[in-house]
Parts: sequence; structure tokens; C-alpha cells
Amino acid sequence: MIQNWHREMLIVLPISVAGVLVGLWIDRLTSTLLFLLIAYLCWQLLQIHIFNAWQRAPKSARPPYSVGIWASITNLAKAQRERARKRKRKLSRMLAGFRESSNALPDATVILDEKGRIEWWNDAAKNLLGLDTKRDRNRTIAEIVPDSIFNDYLLGGDYHHPQQIPAPLDDNTSLEIRIVPYGKGKRLLQARDITRLQQLETVRRDFVANVSHEMRTPLTVIRGYLEAISESGDEAPLGEWQHVVSQMRQQTDRMQRIVADLLLLSRLESQEQTVGQEEVDVAELLESISEEAKNLSGGEHRIYLNTDAGLRLYGIENELESAFSNLAFNAVRYTPAGGSVAMHWYANGDKACFSIKDNGIGIEPEHIPRLTERFYRVDIGRSRQSGGTGLGLAIVKHVLTRHGSVLDIESEPGRGSMFTCTFPAYRVCRIEPERPRRLAVH
Repeated sequence: MIQNWHREMLIVLPISVAGVLVGLWIDRLTSTLLFLLIAYLCWQLLQIHIFNAWQRAPKSARPPYSVGIWASITNLAKAQRERARKRKRKLSRMLAGFRESSNALPDATVILDEKGRIEWWNDAAKNLLGLDTKRDRNRTIAEIVPDSIFNDYLLGGDYHHPQQIPAPLDDNTSLEIRIVPYGKGKRLLQARDITRLQQLETVRRDFVANVSHEMRTPLTVIRGYLEAISESGDEAPLGEWQHVVSQMRQQTDRMQRIVADLLLLSRLESQEQTVGQEEVDVAELLESISEEAKNLSGGEHRIYLNTDAGLRLYGIENELESAFSNLAFNAVRYTPAGGSVAMHWYANGDKACFSIKDNGIGIEPEHIPRLTERFYRVDIGRSRQSGGTGLGLAIVKHVLTRHGSVLDIESEPGRGSMFTCTFPAYRVCRIEPERPRRLAVH
């Protein structure tokens, strides 16, 4: 660049010196220098015009004269153009690779603009969503998938959880829709065929329900005979078989609890979610649960209850009782003797919350995300010893999901746990306010 400026000065200086000499010779120095300046400016304007034309049409127009500083400018423009060509080729290869890999995906992938119009889709989207290249480009996705649930999901803006809808081409095909926002208002829509998974889930659920139902009768008979044997008034004692019969009764009771929980889970999974028009007096329900927790504790724990008597829920009472009692009984079972369990029912803005806090053994952080899985136990030996089935929190999760609620778990090993259920505003019912009930059970 400096060398080109030197060359430019080597051109300008001799011409200027010659102009000064000619001007002095003809006694027109000012006019001569002005003429040279105007000529130099016209030359630069001509070079700019040629450069502009060359930039607009590099293949047909010629570049500026490579003289002085313009040699450097022309070389820089050529280098930048070559780098741009290389970047373009690289981006074209990347785009081709992206399209090839996207077309290889079994899931439908659709790119939407900020107005929900379709910009691009892969081959799987043609089969699952029925997209056509000539017909559907720049159409809105709502026109392609005219499903009210999907449209509410699309407009709602909450894409943390996927949405299940029937396929637009076949109502017997179920799709799982997931939307990922990116860029400035753009969204990536993915659709997966989960028909087979739903069929397998239905088979599994029906199998568990049928087996559990069939096991109820033989277990009831076995338990009845064991009770009759252990409570028999015969003179001949059971002797060494007394312990065996007692163990058989305990395991039979445990199997009956598992069967009952499995049947409850199957019913919760098979029934449709409803808003529920039954007004549930949660405060009264929790008082009953606290009494049962007292009986389970045997007086070894301090159990506190604090409720807002005027705060009620629209829901299904027996399901809520099952969820709250599971949380309360777990708190008692996993809190050592002398510990405390505190239950609270309160309003949080326009929502309602039930929380239960204990100072028991606590839970390691890595176990918390899996606590609501079926048969998942942090300590298998302790859970069986306390009479747990491993299904309690799974039941809690399903009940809360059916009531539009969420479960939040906070725990620290050795310091206890707190479980909080938050119910949405449309479930909340408020009656005439009363003084909060406070009950301490020792």
C-alpha cells in the first residue's frame, strides 16, 4: 500500500513540477496549476466510475487502470472477491451437507419465519405433514396443520414441553410436535411419529392393569387364609411356623399395596384429563390426612398443619387425597423419630400451593429428577422396610398433571426435604375468608 502511494507521488510530483515551470514560462502559474488540478480530479472521477462499473459487473466490465494508488485498490478488491468466492463455496457445501443430513432424519423438520410462514422443510415433512414444494412454500403452518390444539401451542409461545396431535394426513397417526425458537423470531418445528410408541404404551398399560386386576383375587384369598391361620384359636400353636406365617402376611400385604397402586396409576393414565367441577375443601382434607399421618407416626414425630380455610380447589377429591397423603406419609416414613413434618396450604398470588417440609434424611441431588419414576427408590432397603411400593410419587405426578399442577422438590441430605404443589388460577376457588387453621399434632 505504501509503495503504491510512492508510485502515485512519483506520478503527481513530476507533473506538478512541469506545470510550475510551464506556468512560470508563460506567466500563467495559477491558471496552469488550476488546470492540472482539475485534470487530476477528472482522472480520479473516471477511475471511480470505471471501478464502480467493474464492481457491479466484474465479468463484463474492465477494472480501473492499475496506475498509482488504483493498483492497490484493484488488487485489494480482487483479493476480497476471491475470498468471498471461497466463503460462498464453503457455505454452499455446508448448506448442501445440512440439507442432506436433514433429509436423512426420520423426523419432519420445518423452518418457520417470524410470522409462522414456511421457509424450508426436509423430505420427512412431505410424508408426515403433506407439504408440497410448489403449493406450500410461504404458506403459514396453521394452514397446513388446522388443529386447534396445535395452533394454541404455536401462538402460546411456551415451547418447553412437546405437544401431541393427530397427523394432518391420517388421524390414526400421532405426532409429537416440538418447536425451538432461534434467531430473530424464527422457529424450528420438529414432528415425530409416535404412533408405535403410543401403541406400545397402551399395551403396557393394559397389561399392567389386567395383571394387577387378576392378582387381586388370589392375593385376597391368600391373605384371608394367612389371617385365619395366624389368628386361629386352636390349642396347637404354630410353633416355628409362626415367623414364617407372619412374613408371608407382611409380603402379601405389600403385594396388595403394590397392586392397588398399579391399578390407581392405570386408571389415572387411562382417563382423560378434565377440569373437574367438584369443589374440594382442601383444608378439611388435609386435617384428615394429618390425623392419618399421626397414626402412622405413632407419636414419634411433631406434625404441624397450617391451612387457609377459605382456599379451595376445583378437582377430583379422591385423587387429591391420594397425592397429598402420599407426600405426607413419605415425609413421616423418611423422617427419623423426634423429627418434624410441616404441611402448609396457602395462596400464592392467584395460584394455590400445598407444601410439606420435613427435617428427615434428605435426598441427593442426582436422585431428584427421577423420584417420580415408577419403582424408583433412593434406598431400596429402607423403602421396603418402611412399607413403600416405589409408586407413591409416580401417583403424585399423575394426579398433579391431571389437575394442571407442577411438583417442585427441594432437598438437602441430612437436613430434610420440601415438596411443593402449585395449582393454576383456574383451579382455585375462594370462599368467605376465615382465620387460618393451625393444628399441631404431637
